[in-house]
Amino acid sequence: MEPKTNNSRAKIISDHRRQWRECRYVYPVISRRSKGLSIGVNINPDMSCTFGCIYCQIDRTCGRELGEVHLAILHDELHMAIEEARNGRLWNEPRFLGTPADLRRINDIAFSGDGEPTCTKEFDRAVETAAKARKDCRCDDVKLVVITNATRLASPQFQRALPILDENNGEIWAKLDAGTEEFFQQVNRPVGNITLDNIVADITHIARLRPVVIQTLMFRIDGAGPPPGEVEAYCRRLRDILDAGGEISLVQLHTIARKPPSDSVTALPDEHLNALEATIRKNVRGANVETFYGA
Repeated sequence: MEPKTNNSRAKIISDHRRQWRECRYVYPVISRRSKGLSIGVNINPDMSCTFGCIYCQIDRTCGRELGEVHLAILHDELHMAIEEARNGRLWNEPRFLGTPADLRRINDIAFSGDGEPTCTKEFDRAVETAAKARKDCRCDDVKLVVITNATRLASPQFQRALPILDENNGEIWAKLDAGTEEFFQQVNRPVGNITLDNIVADITHIARLRPVVIQTLMFRIDGAGPPPGEVEAYCRRLRDILDAGGEISLVQLHTIARKPPSDSVTALPDEHLNALEATIRKNVRGANVETFYGA
């Protein structure tokens, strides 16, 4: 269970603007889940995604045309962000000025942004570029993190990226918000014929070869939290992954942190999140759960 955050600290970690200086792809943020500086990589400027999550705050009606990822630019932007954090100039910018000392550490280079990063055809080359920037800057302790909705884990570009991640302190943070197909369709609103069974199967395949982090967002719809039956089904999905030989290193349980477009979607109260954490621990053997509270 994560300790509650004071107001100044909360303001800093809630600022996840995906624009920094004049950069095209890179945006450093202070991340509560990373417990430090996360250098974000946004290779989805078109804002395209295979989900249309009911809680997503991104306006996908104003996306820009997707072009080729310019790998040289990405490398230079990553190099600059790393060096600016190291030499201290980053912490003098107004956006980062009040960052507590314990958060002034580079934890990871994280592929996330305005869409699903694994959809990009050059995804593996972008990961390779991040690995090169990490090596050039001698950041052996910095992770490469892929934050994904797990809909393209079987894609060629993701499969090609796996050995690069494995060789560069990589982690996969896979979204799993539901236990039943009905709730999955209601909450994540996938594009095309994507099913929850497919997603769990693909996560299981990946988790059998390396540990994965599961990211789960729970919230209220019209004032009601997830029903008990849905929570039980979600726990069964986690058990299915483990029973098939998959390894889950961590379950990140969180709720709404930034306002969604619909007023019907709101954050779960702290006590409800605490109860959900206890339920997961009780029903999933050896579950390591970390809870992140709403704003």
